[in-house]
Amino acid sequence: MGTKTDRRQFIKALGLGAASLAMPGCLGAASRTSRKARARKPNVIVIMADDLGYECLGCYGSKSYKTPTLDELAATGVRFEHGYSQPLCTPSRVKIMTGRSNFRNYTVFGALGPKEKTFGHLAKSAGYATCIVGKWQLAARDRGVGTRPGPAGFDEHCLWQVDRRESRYRDPVIVQNGKYREDLRGRYGPDIFCEYALEFIERNKKRPFFLYFPMALTHAPFEPTPDTEEWKSGKTKNDKKHFADMVAYMDKIIGRMVRKLDDVGLRENTLLLFTGDNGTPRGITSVMKDGSIIKGGKGSTTDAGTHVALIANWKGAIRSGKVCSDLVDFSDIVPTIAEAAGATVSWDIDGRSFLPQLRGRPGNPRDWIFIWYRRNPGDTLYRFARDKRWKLYDVGKYQRANKLFDVSADVLEENPIEPGQVGKQAAAARKKLQAVLDSMK
Repeated sequence: MGTKTDRRQFIKALGLGAASLAMPGCLGAASRTSRKARARKPNVIVIMADDLGYECLGCYGSKSYKTPTLDELAATGVRFEHGYSQPLCTPSRVKIMTGRSNFRNYTVFGALGPKEKTFGHLAKSAGYATCIVGKWQLAARDRGVGTRPGPAGFDEHCLWQVDRRESRYRDPVIVQNGKYREDLRGRYGPDIFCEYALEFIERNKKRPFFLYFPMALTHAPFEPTPDTEEWKSGKTKNDKKHFADMVAYMDKIIGRMVRKLDDVGLRENTLLLFTGDNGTPRGITSVMKDGSIIKGGKGSTTDAGTHVALIANWKGAIRSGKVCSDLVDFSDIVPTIAEAAGATVSWDIDGRSFLPQLRGRPGNPRDWIFIWYRRNPGDTLYRFARDKRWKLYDVGKYQRANKLFDVSADVLEENPIEPGQVGKQAAAARKKLQAVLDSMK
């Protein structure tokens, strides 16, 4: 396992110092928080939608869906253009929670290794109340290799799929602090998660808290929400026509949480981060405001599977209405939370904080992202590094080995650039990204 020092030396060797990486588009002064808001540690809320690519949000140019809450959070906060997840849910969840690349800690689908430290542990060590609501999917059920919410650093939980995989929507099967609820007939799972989150905020409004909300929405099955006409009939037929309704309901739930923060006077003391765990499901087609069509690519290593929304909002404390073009990787969430909370990460991580960029400073943005992806042992293994323009798959026995793509011009990765095929820019990109791949073995 590499150390932080090794990575810093490697970055320095590539000439990627913070000064050379400063992005003009990310500059600007943030307004100051009130004295009351600065009097205590900030609360942190991380919301992660399930199976939602960037193209599903209006603030990213979507025409197919209604997301007024998230659009407003972006308009009054910071929206990142280059946020990247893993291609699939469990790999993304393990990475975002630990701040570590999957090649260091990923075992099998549906599992978080029991020895891993998470942002739940980080927050607890800093004196925060911790809670998780929504989808777990990390205990590996009968395989005995996963982790439950408590040992993963959470004081409280209200979750679907801890050790049972049944309905997450109508008549949901939900475990709350170790006990299955028996009062949910006719209820909608996402509402239950939201209600518990609101209660947690109310109970902890006078002390710092960390709330992680990995949502059940907008994952299949595509079923009616309480806001659709079909809900009244009690039918739960899986139909892609409901996907847009599910996106709208996801946004509505986030709106309820934002209003709660306003009601209890915590907006100015709460950092809220929103993202998605991977791309939109295959079979879902979205229309953008510029007329382009984007097909969902969940599970693929292209942008359709890994390019996700990333929105940060912290009223009065970070910049408002800014778009940042810095690269952000899921491993960057842990150190960002740590810096905001004034906490120290006690384990080796691969991420770097983007909090300075939120506050209008250049920070130390990354020049590349590395992804190691394999769903289960024995499955196809992908290793690639990318920057904003170029993506290189590693040499050897890996899928798409030695393929270089100019993603800015070939977003579906249909036209690989062979060594020596084109000019100096491609050659320089191949050299730089191969050095990254070599450093991450």
